[in-house]
Amino acid sequence: MRTFVRSKCPSLRKGYHASRLLFNGHLQTAYGVYGDFSTVDRVLYDRKLIRLVDGGTLALDFTPPDDERYLRGDTPIVVTFHGLTGGSNEAYVRSIVAPATAPISEGGLGYRAVVINFRGCAGTPVTSEQLYHGGNTDDARQALMYIAHKYPKARLIGLGFSLGANVLVRYLAQEGDESRLVAGCALGCPWDLHSVSYNLSNGTWLDRMYSRTLAQNMLTLIKTHEQKLARNPKLTEALPSLLALPAPTLWDFDAYYAKVDHHNDPDGACSFDSPGDFYRWASSHNVLSDVRVPLLAINADDDPIVRDLPVDVGGNPLVSLVVTRGGGHLGWFASDREGVDVLRKGRTRWVRQPVLEWLRATGEDLIVGVSRGRQLCSNGEYKSEVGRPALGWREVEGGGKFKGETLRVKGVTRGF
Repeated sequence: MRTFVRSKCPSLRKGYHASRLLFNGHLQTAYGVYGDFSTVDRVLYDRKLIRLVDGGTLALDFTPPDDERYLRGDTPIVVTFHGLTGGSNEAYVRSIVAPATAPISEGGLGYRAVVINFRGCAGTPVTSEQLYHGGNTDDARQALMYIAHKYPKARLIGLGFSLGANVLVRYLAQEGDESRLVAGCALGCPWDLHSVSYNLSNGTWLDRMYSRTLAQNMLTLIKTHEQKLARNPKLTEALPSLLALPAPTLWDFDAYYAKVDHHNDPDGACSFDSPGDFYRWASSHNVLSDVRVPLLAINADDDPIVRDLPVDVGGNPLVSLVVTRGGGHLGWFASDREGVDVLRKGRTRWVRQPVLEWLRATGEDLIVGVSRGRQLCSNGEYKSEVGRPALGWREVEGGGKFKGETLRVKGVTRGF
């Protein structure tokens, strides 16, 4: 695996050199949050909505739209998982999706991409009393069923950012040899959720600022969909005390998730006694040994949110972890060879090139089996896969085309 990565991703050997203006992890992260990326990496999406067996809804944003540009049915698809409260509109998502789906004649890979928007994120309607969390993989599982049904000949490659990377890694580990994804790429994965939440909630004032920002994003999401979520008795019980806190942290917020039933998760987890128990179950660092497809992970050594990294990668030869010197959380803004800072040239990210090299290698050079995943089947009005009667999807009306760079979500801080 190491030889494969070194030969197919030459930009990794050249290393990353941080922007001279953004010389530490806090500045890198802050620019990703507050910088203006509305004029770069423009992406036209076509949204499809699917209703799940439990009544929830996922928004799958495909690009390019089928009626805008013809692509063969076996064109590789980059299946993308966004961060905590992000979506297909996030600049860090578009920074990879745009060049990956650009025509080959324009220097792109010519691939198709789809962003799986979690429940309630990026304008996704909430139609059940359940939201999502970093340990849940069933929504990803059902979305992948739909994508495989829609494009049965296409090779699917996973791409995860931050919390979405955690979901991606857990999915790969749980599915093992039955993964519908032939490979994965995890950027800024939090790995040990207990470590992340505890350190941010009990650290310096800067740490607590990150923790409160992330918790506030989740609270905004809950308040926006409060009427639907009120059907969940455990949320109704926990929400008043949570909303009464003047500045809740991630640890405060996830005390709710520790009490929510997780009976549908594939490893049989139920409710938990504390946030610590929930975090340990929902983390991805402890399942790396179960991954059965090539996985490239990239983290920065000055990420202010993620500090503890699984440098032993679970002893799994299929997993490669690259740790850059600098880059912050999902930043990686750089200066070019001539010393011109990218902030003045177009606000691109160094990580784009190695990821595109990885996507090209796994999409075109990697040898994989003829079929991936369990056989699809019908489950009443839903489509599912063999052996999972509690899961399934059906397409519903709604969605349509929109420009990713124009989508704004009120009250949610971007970049996470």
